[in-house]
Amino acid sequence: MEFRIEHEWNSNPVSHDPVTVCLKPMKEGLQMDVTAPFFNNPAAPPGPPGKPFNGLWDYEVVEAFFLNHEKEQYLEVELGPHGHHLVLLLSQRRHIWKKCLPLSFEASIRETTWRGSALLPWEYFPPSVDQFNTYAIHGSGSQRTYESLYPIPEKEIQVGQQPDFHRLEYFKPFNFHMLMGKEWKEPESSLWKM
Repeated sequence: MEFRIEHEWNSNPVSHDPVTVCLKPMKEGLQMDVTAPFFNNPAAPPGPPGKPFNGLWDYEVVEAFFLNHEKEQYLEVELGPHGHHLVLLLSQRRHIWKKCLPLSFEASIRETTWRGSALLPWEYFPPSVDQFNTYAIHGSGSQRTYESLYPIPEKEIQVGQQPDFHRLEYFKPFNFHMLMGKEWKEPESSLWKM
């Protein structure tokens, strides 16, 4: 399943090759592969690559959100070109109850492109995920750019509105059975039972 981020958060088209996010089924979880332009702006976060970095959303990053819209429970995964990652579990909009979970993630930069691959364990997904969105962020100051697979429709943008990736009402339907097959049963998560 491949997604291309072709718009900014406010529905304006992006001015570069789109970021692609590819989801692949694995026995242990969902593989998330990213191919994106490398802007090198801002510079790499100060933490060690391969480790969770709280605040990664302030750097160059690609994010994916997996939502159970009825309960407003969601998994947020952030991946950066320099090898940093951040995994958040949220219950209700913006309410983080678990953060900096470990993740198997590798990233590489090649001239003007970066690629990353992460394995998202089934344990991290809330039960009954049925909606999804993915985002990309890069740039600094007034040049900071926020991109969205499912942006806010242009006619709904308010004067002075700022980007907000937690506008869950703009997420679109997502079904694991399209990836895993009709017979697939979602593994129970001990994290989300708590």
